[in-house]
Amino acid sequence: MAEELKIQGYCVKCKEKRQMKNAKKVSLPNGRPAAQGVCPECGTKMFRIGDPAKAK
Repeated sequence: MAEELKIQGYCVKCKEKRQMKNAKKVSLPNGRPAAQGVCPECGTKMFRIGDPAKAK
């Protein structure tokens, strides 16, 4: 089982940066890496473009 990523993203509904819940690596159609998860407070989908391994 894969280890959950510790990625911060911006929740547009809460208007705050939060730690993503159930974050996973994804790839955009143009090949760029990204991370997708869920806001732990409101349950809205969160998305962060860029290599999740390099994110703080």
